[in-house]
Amino acid sequence: MKLVLNFSMFLLAFFSLINESFSLTDYKIKRICEKEKRVYLCIKNLKEKRSDLQKGKLIEIPVKPHKR
Repeated sequence: MKLVLNFSMFLLAFFSLINESFSLTDYKIKRICEKEKRVYLCIKNLKEKRSDLQKGKLIEIPVKPHKR
């Protein structure tokens, strides 16, 4: 019984999150790239990564260290 309950909860969570998209909007991309030296290049790269991600291709995301 517990196995069936866990499996049904897993399926419910899986199918409820499958159609959502968390891609960046153009406005968010512009706000992120305001701080960069090369704004146009930053916008171009983020838009390319967004389109690749929507097509299902793997993308590489750089990690920036947090400044104290």
